Amino acid sequence: MRDLGTVDILVIGGGVNGAGIARDAVGRGLSVVLCEKDDLAEGTSSRSGKLVHGGLRYLEYYEFRLVREALREREVLLRAAPHIIWPMRFVLPHSPEQRPAWLIRLGLFLYDHLGGRRKLPGTRSLDLRTAPEGAPIQDRYPRGFEYSDCWVDDARLVVLNALDAAERGATILTRTAAVSATRDGDLWRATLRGEDGADCSVAARGLVNAAGPWVDAVLANVIRANATRRVRLVKGSHIVTPKFWDGPQAYLFQNTDKRVIFVNPYQGDKALIGTTDLAYRGDAGDVAVEESEIAYLLDAVNRYVKTPLTRADVLHAFSGVRPLLEDDADNPSAVTRDYVFDIDTADGATPMLSIFGGKITTYRELAERGLDRLKPFFPAMGPAWTHDAPLPGGDMADADFAVFEAGLRARYPWLPAALAHHYARLYGTRTSVLLASATRLSDLGRHFGGHLYAREIDYLVRTEWAKTAEDILDRRTKHGLDLTKDERRAVRDHLAAEHGDAAPDTAGLLLRDETMGKAID
Repeated sequence: MRDLGTVDILVIGGGVNGAGIARDAVGRGLSVVLCEKDDLAEGTSSRSGKLVHGGLRYLEYYEFRLVREALREREVLLRAAPHIIWPMRFVLPHSPEQRPAWLIRLGLFLYDHLGGRRKLPGTRSLDLRTAPEGAPIQDRYPRGFEYSDCWVDDARLVVLNALDAAERGATILTRTAAVSATRDGDLWRATLRGEDGADCSVAARGLVNAAGPWVDAVLANVIRANATRRVRLVKGSHIVTPKFWDGPQAYLFQNTDKRVIFVNPYQGDKALIGTTDLAYRGDAGDVAVEESEIAYLLDAVNRYVKTPLTRADVLHAFSGVRPLLEDDADNPSAVTRDYVFDIDTADGATPMLSIFGGKITTYRELAERGLDRLKPFFPAMGPAWTHDAPLPGGDMADADFAVFEAGLRARYPWLPAALAHHYARLYGTRTSVLLASATRLSDLGRHFGGHLYAREIDYLVRTEWAKTAEDILDRRTKHGLDLTKDERRAVRDHLAAEHGDAAPDTAGLLLRDETMGKAID
């Protein structure tokens, strides 16, 4: 059995919380091993609504502290990763049957001021009869409001945190499950198992259980400990349709059940619509979209738009679970999106930090606070540092993406504009590493369709732990939305030929033909 030696922290879970903690910890001078049983962000963290937001609707549940902290983090993350996080304006047509105008105005006023907004524009009222944003909206909704939040490429956020952690010295093990972890004196001794069935061992002075929907399962089956808290699984589903309006704005629709539905621009010519909120029982890996959820989302949108969407407009759908802290709320939508730490120090010397709940927007702060909670056990730990540190590719002057992209296009005039934009958005300042010595389009290698060339595939395998076509097409990029089944198969064949990976990718190959595939929000 391979022995990885002794480290300070073993992190179980390669979602946004696990990757964020690994990054923060290694930057404070701790040695770190992170293991993830699947691919990075394969679970919850790649299946979100893809927003960095304060959570406007949480104000109705008096979650003022959570909203304030999320709004502050929104601007921190916008500075740290302007290539994968950017401002977006949301149009909220007023539906008096759901909420009175005064309540919405009050909520938006609080939203503008709770978090010390600096970079984003504030709320404004709209006459949807004359404003261009009202063009797709039915005439019976003459009034609306517009406010700011941010978009995020969620899966890339996870990968960039893991990449930064690795470059600072952390060991990142994907497709490696934690099989067992037991206390032995002042150490945790863990056995990890790779997808090839080979085991390795690692000893750690502290353990972090950041397994998201599987945090309870890790406690029960890997650590064999009794949890004082537990997660509540809430199922959420999204659909992807053609974009049916002009302009960069998104929409927020109030449904008849007082839930809100986001309708966001997605990958240029598409729309991402979600989400549902349903209590879920069972294995988080088995979750799937139900036709009733697709109908629910279509009905919510069609209540507002002039040209109704039909089931035939649904290009793709995904579903999954949010691992929320169990707070015994009757309504799944009312379950808190806050997080709680549980620190187990059975012998006072070998801590285990388990994370219950959380959301993408607050992952960095969660990691920072989690490490602060572990500091008494690691007196040599350095101070918090991530607040002002850019993520890989995000080190742009004044966090100005537009200026960076213009400079990139000037340096690589042979790149088609759409391809340059794609590289700039995904890789930021590291686009130059991707392109290396390329001086013409043919230097990028085989073209697989859309904006995908062999150069990008090989880069992702070499630097970002990508192994299967699904890793590349559905998480690290969204090329899969624009490729045919045959083109996706060609990507898999390239991986097998060039990188020795013949792993089947059935779910990915069926993406364009099956709208009922697994996913998570």
